[in-house]
Amino acid sequence: MSTLQQEVSRKQGSGEQKKTITALDGVRGCAILFVLIFHINRTNGDNLWDWHAYPLASSIAAAGGTGVTLFFVLSGFLLFLPYAKALLTRGRWPLARTFYLRRALRILPAYYVSLFLLIALSAPSYLQPSHWTDLLLFLTLFMDSSRSTFRVLNGPYWTLAVEWQFYLLLPLLMLGMALLLRRVQIGHRLRAVTICLCGVIAGGLIIRLVGSYFWGNPTATLLLPRPAIDVVLFFVYGQTGKYLEDFAVGMLCALLYVYATRPGPEAQPFAQRLRRLSSWLWGAGLAILLFSAIWHFQSDPRTPAWPFLNPAMPYFAWLSEMLLAIGYGACILAILFGPPALQRPFTWRPLRWLGLISFSLYIWHLPLIVFFQAHIQQPLFPHLNHYLVYLLYWLWAAVGIIPFCILSYNVIEKPGMRLGDRWRRSIEARQRAHEQVQQTALPQIESEDNDRQVGAKR
Repeated sequence: MSTLQQEVSRKQGSGEQKKTITALDGVRGCAILFVLIFHINRTNGDNLWDWHAYPLASSIAAAGGTGVTLFFVLSGFLLFLPYAKALLTRGRWPLARTFYLRRALRILPAYYVSLFLLIALSAPSYLQPSHWTDLLLFLTLFMDSSRSTFRVLNGPYWTLAVEWQFYLLLPLLMLGMALLLRRVQIGHRLRAVTICLCGVIAGGLIIRLVGSYFWGNPTATLLLPRPAIDVVLFFVYGQTGKYLEDFAVGMLCALLYVYATRPGPEAQPFAQRLRRLSSWLWGAGLAILLFSAIWHFQSDPRTPAWPFLNPAMPYFAWLSEMLLAIGYGACILAILFGPPALQRPFTWRPLRWLGLISFSLYIWHLPLIVFFQAHIQQPLFPHLNHYLVYLLYWLWAAVGIIPFCILSYNVIEKPGMRLGDRWRRSIEARQRAHEQVQQTALPQIESEDNDRQVGAKR
């Protein structure tokens, strides 16, 4: 057994491999920090830096919204891990009912509590019959598909709709992939699954291109009447796309990670190659993210600071998300396979702790920022220097938003997660018991068949 194989086996036995994955908690903490930076910056008019004097600094300061893309890539990575293992090894296939149950108990309780609290406190009109259609879209998590609910009530809600729809799609998508690959030998599975995931990325790009065309041309038709096209767009595209390419990039990263860390001599050269390339992946990922930040900044008509990007602007709506996802995916692979010095910042306990409560932070931070602006900052400090205003908002995040979200995590999220884990263990235990009964009964059935065949010959 080689040195690398011994290292992988030691990590699997000691739980070190799990700690390496735990670094992604820190990455999730970075994602929620990016989103928090973006909304504090946007609330204050994006004026942390002068746009014309410091375009590069302004581009970076305004790029926090890409934390949403990082969340999508992380979701694709983490949720695809068990499917990647099953596809590469023909191992145990994840149970769809367990997947749906855990996702529902993880997301829906905290979401519905926040939804009805916000409606009760700030938008009671949603309880009136004239708004029941919009309320239904919020209840079914399709608020990203209608202009009347998109980024309304609570801006971040639309991304929860995209996440939830990906959860609904993933087991079905994986079932189709498994059927396509059922005749592919194990030795060729990595290439075959990679091709399938590249097909998913291409599908996401096609959906984004076609969907943006039809939304930009409200009377255009193709094969179907326009009302039918609008129904298809509602479920497949929404208002800004379903970001399938982002999830698929994360899934591709998960596939490479599973292949490189699985036991067996075939994975050793691949893992060594990724370790050698980790510094290049990190540098390339950061370079892509920096270019993407500049590209996003140029897409704002208020800030045309980078004329050299003008020829690329027609492709922004189509390709910018995929480029961001590739940049974040390269950084994730660099963290997973890089040296301890690169992993250490993402295993820092406070950052991982922010990642732990990131869901509550995500759904509550913007309403609490708006509350602070309306009831504290503007009435009490209307003429304060804008740098001090920024400081006030971060002070509010530390003493108001984060403690509130800790409470939400402990009171609402944790019980749902525990219930989901308990039901998962129960379902898996019944499944194992059923398989054991089948395995025990099979030799007896075969023996009886043999006895009958011998008797028939006599």
